[in-house]
Amino acid sequence: MNKLLQKLSDITNIHKRAAFSDIPDRLPTRESEFYALAKERYSCREFKDTPLTDIQINHILEAARVAPSAANKQPVHVWVVKSPEALDKLRNATDYTFNAPVVFMVGASRDAAWVRKYDGKNLADVDAAIVGTHIMLEAAAWGLGNIWIGSFDPAKIKADFPETADYEVVCMIPVGVATAAPSQRHWERLPMEEFASEI
Repeated sequence: MNKLLQKLSDITNIHKRAAFSDIPDRLPTRESEFYALAKERYSCREFKDTPLTDIQINHILEAARVAPSAANKQPVHVWVVKSPEALDKLRNATDYTFNAPVVFMVGASRDAAWVRKYDGKNLADVDAAIVGTHIMLEAAAWGLGNIWIGSFDPAKIKADFPETADYEVVCMIPVGVATAAPSQRHWERLPMEEFASEI
């Protein structure tokens, strides 16, 4: 009788494997590389003066360039602010560059963006936010500190950086080698039952 039960068990397992239904049983439970990166990335407010390499900057820009946008309109432009003169001008518009060696400035063109027909919502700022997120995560993947800055004077940006005239600058992202650890607030998150729900 035991041999018969064993054969039936073997047949059941073979059937499960053929249908791939046993994959959750066989794969170890682990967090994805992306989740680990997203969890460890934090808002850095202190940087070394170590310059970024061209390879690092180009990879960050490529990650930004492939970011999704509504209807693939791509109404976004990124400016790499890294010369001492440009960084000085930027400090006229914000107190929050934290002396990073590079600041990525992300602008959105409302005229080039997709507009939702139901209520006229223009998605330019959303597309720019997605690009900014790609910048932060790619920088973090290179082991670089970064922070999203929304506190700046748009009028001073327009005056000092005329190349931004046709865009709304949505955010600035200082990037560099971090010298500060994440603050305690980084780990403060809403519990899942408050953050998400199933309907």
